[in-house]
Amino acid sequence: MKSRWLYLILCFLAASPGVEGQGYTSPSGKLFIIGGGDRPPSLMKSLVATAGLQPGDYAVVLPMSSESPDTSFVYFKADLESVWPHSIVNFNFTPAKIHDKSWLDSLAHAKLVFITGGDQDRFMSAVLNTPVYNAIHDAFRNGATIAGTSAGAAAMSKYMITGNSLLDTAYRATFSRLRKDNLEIKEGLALLDKVIIDQHFIVRSRYNRLLSAIAKYPSFLCIGIDEETAIIVQGNRISVAGSGQVVVLQHPVDLKVTGKGLIKMKDIRFSVYTEGDVVEVRAGNRK
Repeated sequence: MKSRWLYLILCFLAASPGVEGQGYTSPSGKLFIIGGGDRPPSLMKSLVATAGLQPGDYAVVLPMSSESPDTSFVYFKADLESVWPHSIVNFNFTPAKIHDKSWLDSLAHAKLVFITGGDQDRFMSAVLNTPVYNAIHDAFRNGATIAGTSAGAAAMSKYMITGNSLLDTAYRATFSRLRKDNLEIKEGLALLDKVIIDQHFIVRSRYNRLLSAIAKYPSFLCIGIDEETAIIVQGNRISVAGSGQVVVLQHPVDLKVTGKGLIKMKDIRFSVYTEGDVVEVRAGNRK
């Protein structure tokens, strides 16, 4: 009888949600999210230190965001080799390779996984609902650092900005107006929950895009990362590395939409961070 009760208790605990009833867990991996642009040696040294890379480790590059995946790999390899000249492999998961067991096993046990720039929608189309998606999460749970730049940055979150405008016919780096239902959102990697990431942020003046994001998800942390700059996510702490700035929007006040679909609010928390700054986030923002 005692063993039966013990079994039932263990089953209950296994099925119970995590902290705050949100299914919150604390993976052992880290995220290194770069806003795009150049990757100077100082930023690559921060990446190596974050991942804890040793000579016997290896890094996996996932270049599926790019129209020229081999070229993207070559450029990143050169940047990383300038500070860590060891094993860096290119896994371009085309449909023919999506079930390659040796690649998937290597991805799941990598110390560093890097997602290149390009088009985040292209990347997620290649990995969503595939064994590659699962292998990325396996690597994260195994303690790997998952890193990405530009498109690879946007893809980190559960809800991902594609960069497309749903109401404007012409593509612009930012939005001409703050309007409801103008922002295209698709499913990302879900390594972050209740967080939206935008990239090339200050240099391309993407404030309107991120303001549109927080109007759509007012309880989220909306983060704009500039070029040559990264956020490092570990547990409930976000720290800033690199030469640029990180903008964080949160807590809009009296958010409303007019009859013409224009977004307005009375106030919002607007923060700007630079290298060395640390942001504490609540459990609901970090999966």
